[in-house]
Amino acid sequence: MRLTIPALAFVLVAAAVQDKKPDPMTPDPNGPNPIAAHPTLFIEEMTWMEVRDALKAGKDTVLVGTGGVEQNGPYLATGKHNVILRATTQAIARKLGNTLIAPIIAFVPEGEIDPPTDHMKYPGTISLTEATYRALLTDICASFRTHGFKHVILIGDSGGNQAGMKKVAADLNARWIDGKTRVHCIPEYYEDESLDKWLEDQGIRETDEGFHDAFEIEAQMFIVDPTTIRMKERIAAGKFKINGVDLEPVEKTAEWGRKIVNYRAEQTVAAIRKSLAR
Repeated sequence: MRLTIPALAFVLVAAAVQDKKPDPMTPDPNGPNPIAAHPTLFIEEMTWMEVRDALKAGKDTVLVGTGGVEQNGPYLATGKHNVILRATTQAIARKLGNTLIAPIIAFVPEGEIDPPTDHMKYPGTISLTEATYRALLTDICASFRTHGFKHVILIGDSGGNQAGMKKVAADLNARWIDGKTRVHCIPEYYEDESLDKWLEDQGIRETDEGFHDAFEIEAQMFIVDPTTIRMKERIAAGKFKINGVDLEPVEKTAEWGRKIVNYRAEQTVAAIRKSLAR
């Protein structure tokens, strides 16, 4: 079949357009975003273009929160720390400004695996060796450095997370002497004593019932997802209280949750700004 000149031109143009189809594994790094950006600070909820454009707009700081999966008594989901970090990281990032939030690191050292020690004695717990934990943190920080973040902020919602974060921050800062990226470990985020004192001054006084649980923990989890503290089941069983503090009315517990998150965010942001100034 003989093609006319216009028809032939159409075929050639169509072929050229097809040839320009982007490679799904290597899209144009400078290509324009075809849609409006979704309003979130969590990197895992963003497209790569949204992260790129946020960096260009000055969001050069990334907040890395470490949580854990462990036994937390009869009432709380094993991902307690990860749930809390959904609230605290967002509050911190908003107060600090120019900050995005890394996916929460759900797996941390929780005890020896075999034979099991500490939390690993209870089903549902997931533990990493200290070496694996530090390697994970190191690779995450290095990834953010590659993409141009100037500051990586490490916070941990559990006591066993702190030493590894401190060591990784020190090691990377000693290695990265070019000034491109600095890692900041902020232990002030996990200062329980100051929070406990603040709560006592606010009239919240607890009597330890022997659970790996507390009012401030439940209030923070409540504002993220009430199912993680088994609200309905505990109300039905007449056990919707912790350490002598009643969790009803739920509106009051939610109010406390927001206050506690705000308090922790303010304390943490003050410590981050001091570290940034150094």
